[in-house]
Amino acid sequence: MKNRFSAAAIAACAFCLPLASQAQTEVQWWHSMTAVNNQWVNDLAKEFNESQKDYKVVPTFKGNYDESMTAAIAAFRSGNAPHVLQVFEVGTATMMASKGATVPVGKVMADAGLAFDPKTYIPAVAGYYTAPNGQMLSFPFNSSTTIFYYNKDAFKKAGLNADKAPATWPEVFAAAKKLKESGHSCPMTLAWMGWTQLESFSTWHNVEFATKGNGLNGMDARLKVNSPLHVRHIDNLAKAAAAGEFVYKGRASSAQASFTAGECAMIQTSSGFYGDVAKNAKFAYGLAPMPYYADVKGAPQNTVIGGASLWVMSGKKAEEYKGVAKFFDFLSQTKVQAASHQRTGYLPITLAAYDLTDKSGFYQKNPGTDVAVQQMVRKVTDKSRGIRLGNYVQIRTIEDEELEQVWSGKKSAKDALDAIVKRGDELLVRFEQANSKK
Repeated sequence: MKNRFSAAAIAACAFCLPLASQAQTEVQWWHSMTAVNNQWVNDLAKEFNESQKDYKVVPTFKGNYDESMTAAIAAFRSGNAPHVLQVFEVGTATMMASKGATVPVGKVMADAGLAFDPKTYIPAVAGYYTAPNGQMLSFPFNSSTTIFYYNKDAFKKAGLNADKAPATWPEVFAAAKKLKESGHSCPMTLAWMGWTQLESFSTWHNVEFATKGNGLNGMDARLKVNSPLHVRHIDNLAKAAAAGEFVYKGRASSAQASFTAGECAMIQTSSGFYGDVAKNAKFAYGLAPMPYYADVKGAPQNTVIGGASLWVMSGKKAEEYKGVAKFFDFLSQTKVQAASHQRTGYLPITLAAYDLTDKSGFYQKNPGTDVAVQQMVRKVTDKSRGIRLGNYVQIRTIEDEELEQVWSGKKSAKDALDAIVKRGDELLVRFEQANSKK
């Protein structure tokens, strides 16, 4: 019996061997998407996994953008980095300078024998993630830009025109005053302060955020956010804060929940917030372009890229890189791109995805959802192409710290912006010194 059992077991195992050789190759994907966007990421991985049998993408939430970058750096040093890492746009210069830590996306695609043409992407998106030699370094994923959201019901209650968003900053402040007078406890709030009120504000008004083409033309860039226009704008926000017409709700995306809850009537934040608003807002809302100061020559110009891209980490097996390439090829499909854009509010990435969305009637059925694209595709200048600075994750923290001093009345706008320039430039010098010889 024992011999017969052993023979049977061996025969059974013989049938197991082909199955073992067909085991799926796993691709680890670390990301920072939360709430409805976390579900979107999981759905993308599920759809790809079900579309073929050779590879399995495993998405893992690793905390916010700062936290996931820190975790990835630690994992890389210990030899345990993921295959794919989602990095927000301010980490781009740091990733570009991390020689040997990443593999250019163009190389990954070419090695797998898959077509990859950067020209199919929206120029502002492709250009941001492209090295000076023309090589595309990371895969554009959830690219966004700053837009304006407002609560139409709150506007009606305050006697404001709910069908016409404030177009200029004086109009925004006037609307905030009326909302306050109508009993609204939070007329206006802001998310991602440095991005929306300094970076996007600068390019929208065609003024320098930093020298050297905002850092795109060299690592010796220095900040310029203490110009008279910047001081004027932050001082206006400080006055609104003192009057209770602008209410600070915390760093990064913290303020967004107060808008969807109906607490705050106006917010400037990422176009990628749209999916959350569409699903959770229990009131009529509007999407509109960023406000601007009409007396500034050249305004409005264009906004800059936000969101994140996908970087491929080095040190993996060839078959695993082939799986990464297959996944990126899947993400590049026009139908996938268009569906993601319509679901989340992130940019459509490719021109074909934008055209498909337009032809489907989505923009007509959902007014304002094309605002992000329209703001990005305007003619750009050297002052508005984008912002790529070293140590910018830390500089963003400095911006938060100094602007919080303004909102609380502890510092003037000029003193805070001067401090941002001084402290930020010190970090830029360090980055330049550490990387200029590489």
